[in-house]
Formats: sequence, structure tokens, C-alpha cells
Amino acid sequence: MAWADSVSAAPKSALGKALHYLKEQWPYLLRYLEDGRLELSNNRAERGIKPFVIGRKNFLFANTPLGAQASAVIYSLIETAKETGLDPFRYLTWVLKTAPTLNRTVEGWAVPLLPANAPESCATT
Repeated sequence: MAWADSVSAAPKSALGKALHYLKEQWPYLLRYLEDGRLELSNNRAERGIKPFVIGRKNFLFANTPLGAQASAVIYSLIETAKETGLDPFRYLTWVLKTAPTLNRTVEGWAVPLLPANAPESCATT
């Protein structure tokens, strides 16, 4: 991106700030152009968290840091299940039945619980 370096603009000016921002973001812009699966905006992620943002005051036990963390974990599992084509109820039921049988002292113990490893019975029909 040599052309941005050759443009003369005062670093503190609006153009200078814009060029600095462009230079810093250039690798990410190229990555977007190289991989067609990437989206240009984060609108999809924003839509995914909107129900959580709207309802966070109504979540039970979210009045403490641990309660908020528990809510975030459960909500993340539900939204990830939806995004990967799983029925959230069946997936969470499977996770809650399977998790106690795993040895939590072994590194990577939670990997079998990831949505990618869920059985076909958790898929939406």
C-alpha cells in the first residue's frame, strides 16, 4: 500500500487520520477480498446479540458477575446451536446429559461438547 505512504497529509488532519486508519486496516480488507465467505459488516453478529441486549435486564441471576457470566455462556451456546443448524433445546439437553460424564481434569475436556461434535439427533428437522 505504498500509495498511502506517498500521499502527503498532516498526521493530525482528518485526511491524515483516515489514511492512517486505512493503512492499519489494509490487511483485514485484503483478507475480506481473498475469502468470499467473510462478510464486510458485522450486521449478522449485531442481529444475533440484539435479543440478549434487549432482554439482559430480565435474565434471572444476572445481578452478579457470576450470574452474568452464566447467562452469557448459556446464551452463547443457544445462539451457536442456532447458527450451526442445531435445535437449541435438544443440543442443551444433550450437553447437560453428556458433560457430567467427562473428565474435567483432562485438557480439552469440553471439545466433545462443541456444536460440531453434537449427534445428529440434535439437528433441526
